[in-house]
Amino acid sequence: MIDSADIKLVGEHTDIYQVGMRNMRNYTLLAELGKTGKPVLLKRGDSAKLEEWLAAADYIYRNGNENIILCERGIRTFEDYTRNTLDLAAVAAARNESCLPIFVDPSHGTGRVELVRPMSLASIAAGASGLLLEVHFDPQKAWSDGKQTVTPAVLKKIIDDCRHIAGVG
Repeated sequence: MIDSADIKLVGEHTDIYQVGMRNMRNYTLLAELGKTGKPVLLKRGDSAKLEEWLAAADYIYRNGNENIILCERGIRTFEDYTRNTLDLAAVAAARNESCLPIFVDPSHGTGRVELVRPMSLASIAAGASGLLLEVHFDPQKAWSDGKQTVTPAVLKKIIDDCRHIAGVG
């Protein structure tokens, strides 16, 4: 979701709006999404402090929409081994500071398939309510993000292991 002018059209074809990290500070967009009542997944900006991320969520909330999901997807640091630095401390902190559900995106948070499973498990241990994962039957043929994409078999293993960590299933 990029422009508030697109909200109505997108809303006719989706169950949830996703605000990408580049638009976390698009306050016109956030205000208009606040008027929809439809769930909003709010990804944390790559240089946003916890306070700024929660303030962006509050902007949606103050405009009438309580259906907000926070999403940690990594922040920009000096480290270049991974695509981003997945900030799991922010997940635990956001749970302390907010009653909103928090998802983690280990695929974008790391950019490396071999790190998706361990960071998924760590995310659940840190208090995440859910995960966003890139999945493809043949990641090498994925149109985008193949280097961070797990197969369905790996997804099943991640789900099983996360259920164990969370104490469900």
